[in-house]
Amino acid sequence: MPPVTVPPVRTTDYHAAGEPFRIVDLTRDPVAAAPGDTVAERCATAIGPGGSATAPRRGPLDDVRRLLVREPRGHAGMYGGFVVPPDDDGAHFGVLFWHKDGYSTACGHGTMALGAWAVDTGRVAAPDDGDVQVRIDVPSGRVTATVHRGGGRTTGVTFRNVPARVGARKVPVATSVGVAEVDLAYAGACYASVAARDLGLDVSREALPGLVRAGREIRAALAGHPATWHPGGALLSGVYGVIFHEELPDTPFGPHQRNATVFADGQVDRSPCGSGTSARLALLAQDGRLGPGEDLLHESVTGTVFTGRMLPGAVTEVTGTAYRTGEHTFLSDPYDPLGTGFAL
Repeated sequence: MPPVTVPPVRTTDYHAAGEPFRIVDLTRDPVAAAPGDTVAERCATAIGPGGSATAPRRGPLDDVRRLLVREPRGHAGMYGGFVVPPDDDGAHFGVLFWHKDGYSTACGHGTMALGAWAVDTGRVAAPDDGDVQVRIDVPSGRVTATVHRGGGRTTGVTFRNVPARVGARKVPVATSVGVAEVDLAYAGACYASVAARDLGLDVSREALPGLVRAGREIRAALAGHPATWHPGGALLSGVYGVIFHEELPDTPFGPHQRNATVFADGQVDRSPCGSGTSARLALLAQDGRLGPGEDLLHESVTGTVFTGRMLPGAVTEVTGTAYRTGEHTFLSDPYDPLGTGFAL
């Protein structure tokens, strides 16, 4: 195969609650084309004919993704997004979310990072004290990042997601460590929720190998399950992530849980997972455990925290923090035999 050459790629990197987010602004620096009339169409173009969200076809845009997520420039936990034009003038911009295996239709932590980035770069004007909304078109719809400001700096970001809905409850799935009872909920992507203790596991760093193995098994077993089908089509269908959760003592404001979200092909979210938190909110509300005015305190396996709440109309809000970690120019040497890199 001839060497792959990618133009210099400029990125701005953030993390939201520990999960990285690498931003490439294709509207200002078009290193590769992303054709389409909508963000969803652009995502389908990036995946390519005959490809899937976790097995995209090779192409100029996907070569940029591979360059940025694979070693030696990235790592197996890397996440990011291509900033593209919005669907219409109602949004500030659009984004194609990507990870080590391909593309996703929703990303709460990425939306938080993009809100902070839009304000930090002056793309969206913001006060020194107060809030400003950044409207973003993503493949699953239009979302909003409300950026909270105080003393001239960003102090937090609230992600408002597309409406969440419960798909199915207590779906039995056989795994190598026992039968899991899986709850399915859609929140921009489909998430399978499993109580970790039901499989003899806990939510800890030490348990991650077992959680990743079970997550892969559950996702594979649910491929094609009717409750994972979305009327919007194949791009929005299928299980994206498996959320292993455990109970912690309630706070005065509502339930308190810890989770490890295993998404795509075994990638572990370092944050509490923004869209996954939305899915958990829908399930807790249906169980009567989350009422009006109550919050879910949601911890990640790394100990970082998001706070989530339900609003009327099945809309969810998730609040967290996002911080810039660097600005980079990544290069591809045509004589480098590793090309766009490798994944371990």
